[in-house]
Amino acid sequence: MRIEPFGDQAVRVRFGDQIAPHIQLSIQRLTLQVDRDPFPGFIEYVPAYTNVVFYYNPVEVIKRGKKERTAQQQVMDILSQLAEQACGNERQIQRRVIHIPVCYGGRLGPDLNAVAAFHQMSTDQVIKWHAQSEYLVYMLGFAPGFPFLGGMSEALATPRRATPRLKVAAGSVGIAGRQTGVYPLESPGGWQIIGRTPVSLFTPKADSPTLLHAGDVVIFDPIPEQEYAQMKGISS
Repeated sequence: MRIEPFGDQAVRVRFGDQIAPHIQLSIQRLTLQVDRDPFPGFIEYVPAYTNVVFYYNPVEVIKRGKKERTAQQQVMDILSQLAEQACGNERQIQRRVIHIPVCYGGRLGPDLNAVAAFHQMSTDQVIKWHAQSEYLVYMLGFAPGFPFLGGMSEALATPRRATPRLKVAAGSVGIAGRQTGVYPLESPGGWQIIGRTPVSLFTPKADSPTLLHAGDVVIFDPIPEQEYAQMKGISS
């Protein structure tokens, strides 16, 4: 574990250098502690694969803390203590499990055939392999609400498209290398699109704008196109 300055109004806590569930668990334990008892001047945190950055208001830290130490020193002291507690905490965290329906293939998953051909599988085998895993949300990034998921079978690892698309529809489920994810908004992208969900992952005006959060578990449930259309309110 390493705690280091991240600019003049943020501190980064690093838990390692590998993408692993136990590191994500330590990050989640630390952020939950701060959720329960925010330190003076705390603004927000941003979790990533192996670290989490805490942003703070230095004026508030000094105003409510120790005058003989800088705001950064005080925040690093607080986070050092909390991070040690997080690493030593063996209690398991009850993760949220989110089921996301996905219609695979066809017009909604235009790269499913290419992924199947790359691995010399049938499309049904690709769907089975993709839907049978439980995926851990390591972080959100790239676009608001875009989940970077761990847990996809190595058997499905597929290179990105040679030519990215200018438009990838919101809800598209894709594969890039050893990762899988869901596009929350229409955007350019080079991931191999194998399906699409009718569920919205990003609702800006909601109290919690993103459907998923770091530490959640995602399960993809295959659905037929008719059910997809019904959930989207599309008339046949």
